[in-house]
Amino acid sequence: MSLFNKSVSMVIDKVPPQAIAVFAKKYIAGPTLNDAIRTTKKLNAEGAMTTIDVLGEFVSTKEETWHFRDLAIKVLEAIDQHKLNANLSLKLTQMGLKLSKALCLENIEMIFEKAKELGIFVRIDMEDSTCVDDTLEIYRNYRDRYNIGTVLQAYMRRTIDDIHRLSDGRLNFRLCKGIYDEPREIAYKEKDIVRDNYIWALETLFEKKAYVGIATHDEYLVFHAERLIRKYGLNRDDYEFQMLLGVDEQLRKIIINNGHRLRVYVPFGKDWLPYSIRRLKENPNIIKSALEGYMK
Repeated sequence: MSLFNKSVSMVIDKVPPQAIAVFAKKYIAGPTLNDAIRTTKKLNAEGAMTTIDVLGEFVSTKEETWHFRDLAIKVLEAIDQHKLNANLSLKLTQMGLKLSKALCLENIEMIFEKAKELGIFVRIDMEDSTCVDDTLEIYRNYRDRYNIGTVLQAYMRRTIDDIHRLSDGRLNFRLCKGIYDEPREIAYKEKDIVRDNYIWALETLFEKKAYVGIATHDEYLVFHAERLIRKYGLNRDDYEFQMLLGVDEQLRKIIINNGHRLRVYVPFGKDWLPYSIRRLKENPNIIKSALEGYMK
């Protein structure tokens, strides 16, 4: 990590929200569902699919979970109404996982039923390590009834074992590096090891005929993903690449022009700050690029 990137990662939590907003806005569609719809239409026209995410992770009342549940259902209805090439990403903490598991299940079942009615896929997002067991258990318990998937993180030491543990049923995962600040005891810290584990996990998933959302902006991993796609003779509909809104749009175009399907993660909402801080920690070059632009 460069000195600039390390410095940004160390101080970003102390930067005023107004300043973060200047640099983070390219990551976010906007505060409203209409912003996400507009962004998705634009991306669809460019040949990309999307997954729409309602920002907000920290709820303290059941009423807040109901708000996010109803908003997720509105996203599904908007996808159907506007005929968007999109699906829904869903956070379990938003649905009340940390308040009451029963409340969380009640909320997600309503969302899953609406998604089933409309024929829309739902991706259960992965959150920090305290949520991994519950997230994978919920995925296992509902994957036969609904068209859902979840997420695996290559920096977690447990990921290969999780793949094998879940291999007794349908496998549909987004595979990403991981972004939460986890202790070394449970997460790899070395960049090269995370990359190697990503490739190992991806090949293991392909061997098990899983559907994988190959989520990365690392061209080294894109290269190895394309190699494995050829090795296993996969058809275009057997996998997809995934990228974040606002990140390496040139690579996004290259992947699409190479004949692959690609989905862009489109977050929206007023609760943008925690998401944006994590993304800026992961990719401080967003700030560097913006500053260089101002100085030209």
